Amino acid sequence: MLQMALASPLAVGEKGLQFQVQKGSSLSGTLRKLKSDGVISWPRLILAYAYWEGKTDIHSGEYLIPSGSTAVDLITRLNRGDVTIYRLTLVEGWTFRQALQKIRSGQRVVRSEAGSSVSAAARALGLKEGAEEGWIFPDTYVYRSGTTDIELLREAYERMQRVLDEEWQAKEDGLPYATPYEALIMASLIEKETGQPSERSQIAGVFVRRLNMGMRLQTDPTVIYGLGEDYDGNLTRAHLRQPTPYNTYVINGLPPTPIALPGRAAIRAALNPKPGKSLYFVGKGDGSHHFSATLTEHNRAVREYQLKRRADYRSSPAKGN
Repeated sequence: MLQMALASPLAVGEKGLQFQVQKGSSLSGTLRKLKSDGVISWPRLILAYAYWEGKTDIHSGEYLIPSGSTAVDLITRLNRGDVTIYRLTLVEGWTFRQALQKIRSGQRVVRSEAGSSVSAAARALGLKEGAEEGWIFPDTYVYRSGTTDIELLREAYERMQRVLDEEWQAKEDGLPYATPYEALIMASLIEKETGQPSERSQIAGVFVRRLNMGMRLQTDPTVIYGLGEDYDGNLTRAHLRQPTPYNTYVINGLPPTPIALPGRAAIRAALNPKPGKSLYFVGKGDGSHHFSATLTEHNRAVREYQLKRRADYRSSPAKGN
C-alpha cells in the first residue's frame, strides 16, 4: 500500500496542476486539501513517508506539479520550495509612482492598502511624504505568488540604500555633495539626460563643474518634473522661466529631491565624473550629445542640432548660466 501511495502518478491531468500553498500552511493540511481535490488518495501514508525522510517542512507559494509526478516528487518539491517564480522589471528613469504602478500590476502580486498610493507607500517605507522620489532601485526582481506590493517595494528600497552606500564609499574626492542623498539627486539628473551610457560620466562632469563654479545646472528634465501634470510634451521658453522648486534654470544648485530612479551606472557617474573643460551639452537628436567648453561653441552646436530636433530630443544645460 505504501509503495502504491508513493509511486502512483498523481491525478493532475495531462497539463499538470497549479496550486497555492498559503503562508503558514502545514504539510498535513496541504495533503488533506489535495486529497479533497482528488489529487492524492493516501494523505496519511504520504505524510508518514515525509516524516521518515525528514521532509515535513514546506514552503508557501505557487507550485506546478507536472503530469506523471508521484507523491515522492510532490514532497520533494514542497520541501525544497520549488515554487513558480515571477519577474518584473523597474526601469531606469521611471518615477516612484511609475515603479509603484508596475509593482502593483505584477502577476500574482497582492495589492495592499499600504501600497494603494504614493503617500501610503512612502509611509510604509518610513519615508517622509514628498521625499520618496529616487529611492527605488531599478532592476529585475523575482518573487513568489502571494508577495505583496509593499514587500517588493521595500526590497527595491533596501537595494537602493545598499547600492548608494557602496558607490559612496568609492567616490572621488572633492565632489560638491555634502551627503549621499545629494549624489542620488545628481544621479537622477544624469539618468534623465543620458541617451548613451558611455556619456554618463561626461554629463556628470559638466554638472559637477557647473556646481563648483556656481553656475545653474539648466537641465530640461528638472523643468519637466517640476511641471508635473501640467507638462503636455511640449517644453516652451515660458516653461524654462516658470518658477518651481525643481526648475534648474531658476534655482541655484540641485533640486530638492531626485526626479527619477537612477541606476547604478548613473550613481557611479555622479560620484566619478569625467574630468574635462566642457560646461555645456546639447542633444544631437539621436540620444547622444555635443559637448562644448565655451558658450560660443555651444550656441553654434545648438543652432546646428536644433534643426534636427525630434520628438524624443533631450536638451541640456543651455545658453549660458
